[in-house]
Amino acid sequence: MQIKHIGLSVIFLVFSIVLSAQDGDLRGQLYDSKTGEPIIYGTVQIADTEYGTTTDLDGFFTITGIPVGEYTVVGSYIGYESVEQQVSITRTKVAYVKMIMVEGGVKLGVVDISARREQARTEVKVSQLNVSKKDIKLLPSTGGDADIVQYLQVLPGVISTGDQGGQLYIRGGSPIQNKILLDGLTIYNPFHSIGFYSIYETELIQNADVLTGGFGAEHGGRISAIVDIKTRAGNKKRLSGQLSASPFMVKGLIEGPLVKLSDDRGSASFVLTSKRAIIDQTSLSLYPRASVNDSIGLPFNFSDTFGKLSFESKGGSKFNVFAFDFRDGYNNPNIANIEWGNTGGALDFRLLPSSSTLMLEGLMGFSSYNTEIIEADNTPRFSKIREYVFGLDFTFFGDNKEFNYGIEAKGVRTEFEFVNPFGLKIDQIQNTTNMNAFGKYRQIIGGLILEPSLRLQYYASNGELSLEPRFGMKYNISDDLRFKFAGGFYSQNLISTSNERDVVNLFNGFLSSPEENIADNINGGFTDSKLQKARHAIAGLEYDLSSGVQLNVEGYFKDFSSLVIVNRNRLSVTEPNYSNEIGEAYGVDFSLKYQNAKWYVWSTYSLGYVNRNDGFQIYPTVFDRRHNANLLLSYNVDEEGDFKISARWNLGSGFPFTQTRGFYNFLPFLDGLDEDPLTENPDDIGIIYSETRNGGRLPYYHRLDLSATYKYDISDYSNVEIVASVTNTYDRGNIFFFDRLRYDRVDQLPIIPSASIKFNF
Repeated sequence: MQIKHIGLSVIFLVFSIVLSAQDGDLRGQLYDSKTGEPIIYGTVQIADTEYGTTTDLDGFFTITGIPVGEYTVVGSYIGYESVEQQVSITRTKVAYVKMIMVEGGVKLGVVDISARREQARTEVKVSQLNVSKKDIKLLPSTGGDADIVQYLQVLPGVISTGDQGGQLYIRGGSPIQNKILLDGLTIYNPFHSIGFYSIYETELIQNADVLTGGFGAEHGGRISAIVDIKTRAGNKKRLSGQLSASPFMVKGLIEGPLVKLSDDRGSASFVLTSKRAIIDQTSLSLYPRASVNDSIGLPFNFSDTFGKLSFESKGGSKFNVFAFDFRDGYNNPNIANIEWGNTGGALDFRLLPSSSTLMLEGLMGFSSYNTEIIEADNTPRFSKIREYVFGLDFTFFGDNKEFNYGIEAKGVRTEFEFVNPFGLKIDQIQNTTNMNAFGKYRQIIGGLILEPSLRLQYYASNGELSLEPRFGMKYNISDDLRFKFAGGFYSQNLISTSNERDVVNLFNGFLSSPEENIADNINGGFTDSKLQKARHAIAGLEYDLSSGVQLNVEGYFKDFSSLVIVNRNRLSVTEPNYSNEIGEAYGVDFSLKYQNAKWYVWSTYSLGYVNRNDGFQIYPTVFDRRHNANLLLSYNVDEEGDFKISARWNLGSGFPFTQTRGFYNFLPFLDGLDEDPLTENPDDIGIIYSETRNGGRLPYYHRLDLSATYKYDISDYSNVEIVASVTNTYDRGNIFFFDRLRYDRVDQLPIIPSASIKFNF
């Protein structure tokens, strides 16, 4: 397989050189003069010609097929002064320009949507949303700190089950079916036990791509959705940082240059950030209503540390080295002690050969996750997964076309031990290797954009090869109206100990697809494949109603043709450890966005249906929120954007639940058949559930969050930022779940006012 791909690389490299023999090519990057951060969606134009483009999320651009000669390259972006640079285009070498842009007279609060609109006209982007740090900060800051997990809940098709241990479900997919990345590494549990925060530091997020379905062949290993989060490099111009404190957490960030960014040389920088929760110490005095009881506050604790070194050459090639350690805990003596941790690190790089428009990107790293729970009966549950990854991506740029292909190898080790309430043990220690290759081609023909792709995925432990064709397209009906479609086949060999019956589950264990047989609940016998599989089909339209108003509508269908379930509650050793289900998810998402220099208004509505079939009945999942609506408002009180008010209101229909028919005295027969049920006095209570699974519906959920942010400038580079926020402003009692044994209703968190102070320097 490697020989074949090396051969393909040589062929396409030669092909690229031949194509460029008659004309020349240009590439480069735009940077901010103060921090060295890339200018995203900036405009690059060759003066007095029709050649031009926009920069990507790294501030990078490529223009091909330029006649040989001398030119003036112009870089522009609203809020910055335009910059010009002379360039010589030749046949033998790809020209490279580095353009450093200075803030201009126009305030940065002005929103530039023209570049984003141009991106929409030239890229497929079906079910794909790009989220930046600025987008996240538009949200009301729960606890005084904006976080991407709060923003993800606003996206159409995304459902959250709760503030405490809640998980994200994306267009009918459970958390295990969503792949979440940090700079290319898989993060198996990125959300902290208190559902306001993730392991991602908002100040470091450069961009997050959220693909809710129909994604291309460059993404694999999951059957529902991808959340790809990339962090930025440290400040390339000066030493800077942030100190922050709130009732929920304290955190600090420091960054700066090792070699300063300039026009005529490369650069190097570093960034280090750390945060620690203090809500377990402050909640008893500040939030007694939200506390578990008078002696236990909110028993959540976490700590996150992330560091990164970034190096960039004069010609635009670069590499980063980063490492992280994320810890979380939930210690409630009345229920359980749960701990988990993510550790890892990697090297990623981008190489730009001067003789070709080829771009080579690569990643080498590892990610490790472990979790353990100890309940009142002192029976431990343990799970650990470690992943090593090596990948190479090749991209060729041409006139109105692009070809991208790559290879990836992963070594995965899983360790798992679980004892169910009936004393039966499920365990697994398994090493497996996953090999995959993909190819993706994009061609623009007038107003039509075609994006076919193919992924080959080989699961060594199961001996299965999955061939996964995928396709995306967009047709520009007019400058303002666009139709789009995407679909494909998807597979994964990772399964979770959680399932669709869990309302809340802080213990998230992971296993590889088992080597033992999987019971086929649908057809009887055993399944032919041990993989989880799905097929997606998505169609929609984008309509620019005016210069500041955009409408997006998408309908989707996900066919989950194979889902592997861990039989946690099996009653005897003769029952199989694993069985399968099938399911489907379908619906339609609407979003309407309006933005100008003062206002940002985003409204979304999702109608969705999520069903599973376990071979006995078809039932809605516990996250089947049929109706879900969000309204996000952000208003800049002053022109500089130093004083901002934000609001978010969420309305959702009730989640399904299985109704109770009655109770009985539960006798476990610990002494076997010698136990006398007539004289024994059972201590436990059993529950008789309705035969119809999830036949009931909880009440509607709704919540209003508000925040106000004020920034006071001390000097050119230092300021103080104060955030005041109120979560669940009108103190809505939204039900979380009902404890049937204790006959006690457990609600989501009540009204929580908060404030934070940040010092930026």
